[in-house]
Amino acid sequence: MINKWIMILIILLVSIVPGCSNEADKGELESVGLLVTDTISDQVWGTKGYKGMLKIEAEYGVDVYYKERIDSQILTERAIEEFSHKGVNLVFGHGMEYAEFFNKIAPEYPDMHFVSFNGQAAEKNTTSLKFDSHAMGFFGGMTAAHASKTETIGIIASYKWQPEIKGFVEGAKFENKDIQILIEYVNDWDDEDKALLILDGMMKKNVDVVYPAGDGYNVPVIERLKENQLYAIGYVSDQSELGEDTVLTSTIQHVDKLYLLIAQRFAENELKSGNLSFDFSDGVISMSEFNSHIDKEFADQLVEYVDRYIDTGKLPNK
Repeated sequence: MINKWIMILIILLVSIVPGCSNEADKGELESVGLLVTDTISDQVWGTKGYKGMLKIEAEYGVDVYYKERIDSQILTERAIEEFSHKGVNLVFGHGMEYAEFFNKIAPEYPDMHFVSFNGQAAEKNTTSLKFDSHAMGFFGGMTAAHASKTETIGIIASYKWQPEIKGFVEGAKFENKDIQILIEYVNDWDDEDKALLILDGMMKKNVDVVYPAGDGYNVPVIERLKENQLYAIGYVSDQSELGEDTVLTSTIQHVDKLYLLIAQRFAENELKSGNLSFDFSDGVISMSEFNSHIDKEFADQLVEYVDRYIDTGKLPNK
């Protein structure tokens, strides 16, 4: 009986001793907020942000909050005021528009740190994140050029400034100097109708591999390619589940891992203000597995190129 009570006492002590939890030390981190311009249930960009919040919650045991359809300065200000009453001190604005919103509001909340994407952070408590996506585009372009039977591939891009587009072209030309590359711009992340109209035009020009570089329309584009027994390079997520025979590989941006990395830096008081870039070497960009249409010799060579890039920062054309 005495041994039984001793065991119970030990269990109770272990459960209350600081540091025995599986949760990481939350340090400076109190609560975390997320703002999205659309919804967290879009299965693409918004969903990735929400998954990042869930990772932070699981890792640090802090409260996380989100607000959807926050797409203006005034809505942002209202959301931030609400977050402040809930003890939030790290806020993610899940898009480039939030950089401008945050620059205006950040001085009013010196105890909060504001994080956005693809913008210009101007205040001491603002940070803008960017995926350095040139290399992922390069390796995607290599794969597309290698797989193309017609030597004609296409890019349906959202905007001309996307680094992955230039990278894709360079990679395709590195793999096959004779490859023809058609590029058209939707000028929107989500315009499915325009993207499909562009795709129809490309298919008439003998394109057989397409890179739909927009997270709001890439799924319908891949579905149309699947219907026509053509190929795609997946964008942002591993999109092989849309069609294992259709998606040759995917260029993946691990938003959830990046969010966790930023939370870790903030918790340890190491999150810098300004504009930060992240790449393969940070563990937040990768290539997915190749499908059966990509021969093993090419796949092994490309993996070596990726490993070399992680180690040296040099692409194979350098």
